Amino acid sequence: MSKIDDVRPNERRKHRMYVTRNTEYHFRKGVCVAVRCRNTGNWLLGHTTLNRTISGAVSFRGGEACPTLTPPRVGEALFFGENGPDVVTSALTAVARPQKALVSAYPF
Repeated sequence: MSKIDDVRPNERRKHRMYVTRNTEYHFRKGVCVAVRCRNTGNWLLGHTTLNRTISGAVSFRGGEACPTLTPPRVGEALFFGENGPDVVTSALTAVARPQKALVSAYPF
């Protein structure tokens, strides 16, 4: 279970999508199951965030990066810090529930 799921214990939805300017990160039960390029629509099968959980978020205030363990919000970056190299995404432009057709197109 990811750290952000610990913050939302009553969340019933299984799927969540975090969107940056160029990339969509798709999660099922807190684990990144698919990553898609927004420009081409192609799934990024070798992305370093696959099969990982979000460790937290990073907000940027006054030119400084401020880490947090709260659920990521629009304007903040995702932070992956476990089970692989540290990854900080660009700032989120949206947090949404993906459409069923998109979930059924996941490449796993």
